Amino acid sequence: MLTLLGAATHALGIPPAYEPLVVEPGGGPERAEFDLGPALARAQRENKRLYVYLGASDCPYCRRYENFLGKHAGELVSHFKPWIVVDLRSTLSTTANKLFIRVGNKSLPYLEFQRSIGDERTRMLVYPSVWLFDPQLKPLMQMPAGTGTFETVEEQLEILQLVQ
Repeated sequence: MLTLLGAATHALGIPPAYEPLVVEPGGGPERAEFDLGPALARAQRENKRLYVYLGASDCPYCRRYENFLGKHAGELVSHFKPWIVVDLRSTLSTTANKLFIRVGNKSLPYLEFQRSIGDERTRMLVYPSVWLFDPQLKPLMQMPAGTGTFETVEEQLEILQLVQ
């Protein structure tokens, strides 16, 4: 029974082997606000990059990616060491108009957040999504999102090594 509970826990979000900083949304049912402030402060303190993952508990593509990470933890965890993995926990009912990202005293709706980080592909909210930032929250790479994201160890390593 304990093994099943452990497996179920691993299936919800980034696996524990990656030591994710889990961020639950605040703001109530009509507003899911994710505060990146603590993650950003830690990144600055530790001089690490941020690997920000937005997954939905009811998203099959998110489960697939999370299971991939779990299956390949032995090959990948050491490559995540320069990163703070931030796991934003959401659901598919959290649409772009309900999702807000807080940094410091600013809380931006999803599309404004995308524009503020210079995402040239400002788009609809897609699960899963990943953003890569330096310790000052400067984007490091335009990232793919949605189905088919990071299907192989080689693809994941290219992302972590910022291979464009």
